Amino acid sequence: MKLFDVYPLFNIAITRGLGCNVWDENGQQYLDLYGGHAVISIGHAHPHYVEAVSRQVGTLGFYSNSVINPLQQQLAARLGKVCGYEDYQLFLINSGAEANENALKLASFHTGRTRILAVQKAFHGRTSLAVEATDNPKIIAPVNANGHVTYLPLNDLPAWEAELAQGDVAAVILECIQGVGGIRMVTPEFAQGLSAACQKHGAVLICDEIQCGYGRSGKFFAHQWLGIRPDIITMAKGIANGFPMGAVLISPRFEPVYGQLGTTFGGNHLACAAALAVLDVMEDEKLVENADEMGRYLLAELRKLQQENSHIVDVRGRGLMIGIELDVPHKTVREPLIYDEHIFTGCSGTNLLRLLPPLCLKKEHADEFLSKFRSVLASL
Repeated sequence: MKLFDVYPLFNIAITRGLGCNVWDENGQQYLDLYGGHAVISIGHAHPHYVEAVSRQVGTLGFYSNSVINPLQQQLAARLGKVCGYEDYQLFLINSGAEANENALKLASFHTGRTRILAVQKAFHGRTSLAVEATDNPKIIAPVNANGHVTYLPLNDLPAWEAELAQGDVAAVILECIQGVGGIRMVTPEFAQGLSAACQKHGAVLICDEIQCGYGRSGKFFAHQWLGIRPDIITMAKGIANGFPMGAVLISPRFEPVYGQLGTTFGGNHLACAAALAVLDVMEDEKLVENADEMGRYLLAELRKLQQENSHIVDVRGRGLMIGIELDVPHKTVREPLIYDEHIFTGCSGTNLLRLLPPLCLKKEHADEFLSKFRSVLASL
């Protein structure tokens, strides 16, 4: 049997990691500015995380959600306090797509409506409703194309207000910094106007914080830069530093109904132990604050480099979620960065590099990238 080939792969096998670095099977070290697609929040193989997960798997790795799981209760209390949503309710699942899927279902249950508004170039996952809310026809199968979703331009408030005024919208789903869509930024004016329009017309506002949340933007949630308080918040990626986990934060105005939502593996003991260890490290090492500080440094230095090098068209982002738009295909820069300079980055579209490093990134890591990036650009 062979693997079903769904991803183009770099010819590199990563076998271990530590902090912001990973090593391949030949012992070559790489600086990881990709974080496994924004998943590695506290760094690879953090000793506290390793100890917590190892201790938990040695006692109880899993039991079903038919009994009380004290670790779920601990995580809800800790997370509410850290992120500022102590009055919200927590539903734990396994992935970002599941988080968005359940958020959209919950909005539809709550409103009795079926229509969704999403942003052009949005990416919300690959499950049924989540993929329908993703603006990429290549990944929407015929069975998922049910006409529930209207895509609208980012930051065009009148267009959104006009759709919401029709009174049939169940939910608006919004990435406050678009990831796959190219690190496109939501403005505070748009976010606040959209929130007010949702309240006026009875639509549920969902903030997808799967990539831009969990400290990556320099606040716990990216929407906290924008002055809004959504009805539902979805999370995954950095929540458990690589252990599969997703979560939905739900406003107290939503009443749970037994049987509407459910999960087998979601919030299992091992996942919760991993997530609690992540919160420990984030608080102890002030990683949210570090993401803000290092993001400001990187953005400032990259904008200086933009003035020197015409291949950089734009630099945008917040915290440790940064996009570098180029006037050449991203592979002409990304491949030499990986194979010659041994630095992993992400990408988007055809000409955007994405930086999504662990939140423990240090200045020496940033300077290493800046030096080698400058060298690659000079060779074009």
